[in-house]
Amino acid sequence: MDNTNIILSVENLCVRFKAMKSHYFEKQRYVHAVDDVSFVLPKGKSVGLVGESGSGKTTIARAIVNLLEPYSGDIKFLNKSIYSLSDNSYLDYRKKVQFIFQDPYSSLNPRYTVSEILQEPMELLKVDVSESYQTSMLKLLAAVGLREEQQYLFPHQFSGGQRQRIAIARALASKPELLICDEPVSALDVAVQAQILNLLKTLQEDFSLSYLFISHDLGVIQYMCDYVIVLYLGQIVETGVSEDLFVSPFHPYTKALLDAVPSADPREHFYVPTVECIKQPSAVDPEPGCRYANICPKALRECYSLTPELKQIGETTSVACHLYEGE
Repeated sequence: MDNTNIILSVENLCVRFKAMKSHYFEKQRYVHAVDDVSFVLPKGKSVGLVGESGSGKTTIARAIVNLLEPYSGDIKFLNKSIYSLSDNSYLDYRKKVQFIFQDPYSSLNPRYTVSEILQEPMELLKVDVSESYQTSMLKLLAAVGLREEQQYLFPHQFSGGQRQRIAIARALASKPELLICDEPVSALDVAVQAQILNLLKTLQEDFSLSYLFISHDLGVIQYMCDYVIVLYLGQIVETGVSEDLFVSPFHPYTKALLDAVPSADPREHFYVPTVECIKQPSAVDPEPGCRYANICPKALRECYSLTPELKQIGETTSVACHLYEGE
């Protein structure tokens, strides 16, 4: 892929946290929250991060916006490492990359009106606007489907869906190119979820946005994303084009995720891994081998001692599994 078409590049990213010691003299151990993760995000496209809680999705997102210092690896925005940016360039990076948080109830300042919430990032980040901040704020309200008179209200006077619209408008206030959406609809009702997702689709076209989308809901990922990255305990186990990965997954963990999706058809039976009496894998100083091996129903002997590499299978899919041979 042409580098000029890549807005974000994550290269061999590792993030580790100190594990709690049982006593003072115990050797320090580390939680491998993200372990050797690499992927790219093309301009104008959406990449989805999928995986259960603790798989490293939010940790990757926080590292991208430089809220976490990585153990190793690099993150490049428009082919420039974010760790080598000057002060002025870093301010521009802050403008171009914005975050939409999961909880619309706690992500907004309850003491600010909507007008103050939307104008604050414009002032702090010194956003260049052709008109006044007030006029730009009103245009943002209209873009997310809110009325002009609602600018004088406080967050507690809105519903959950309206609050998330305010959060989206705030993220757009700095004229970003990349939005990181961390479970942006999980706290909302199903009907409201559909409205917010459709809004994000429309805004992507209107503002030429790229999305890094994090969600537990596979249906949301399938609807929103062009590419999907499946994570398990901090490692990538499968990547691919959304329409292909959801139709024909390769990795046993990806298959288990899809099989666990509820269906309205009572005749369908799902494979749910039986994990009772099985030693659950740990991200604390993990041993070599596939981290899914203890649960995987198709584990081979080498799965317990040799860490699988991410291999390309076909034209659009890559998988880290000893069951397959790469091209």
